[in-house]
Amino acid sequence: MIPEHLNPIEWHQAVGVARQSCARFFRDGGTARDAMRAFGADAAGADPSDWGKAVEAIAYALCARRPEKRAA
Repeated sequence: MIPEHLNPIEWHQAVGVARQSCARFFRDGGTARDAMRAFGADAAGADPSDWGKAVEAIAYALCARRPEKRAA
């Protein structure tokens, strides 16, 4: 589900990156909580085996970061 306040393309890209990152953590023996912590997502009450919520939380964290503005 795409949050209404986000650009759909940005959300789609963030979910793809989050899924790929979670897959790598899973393959390396990490937990969903570890993956969330790596991206700065709130992992305080996270279930260590709920990968779906981890993907969504990481995608939100990625969309919340705005790139720095650079001079031309």
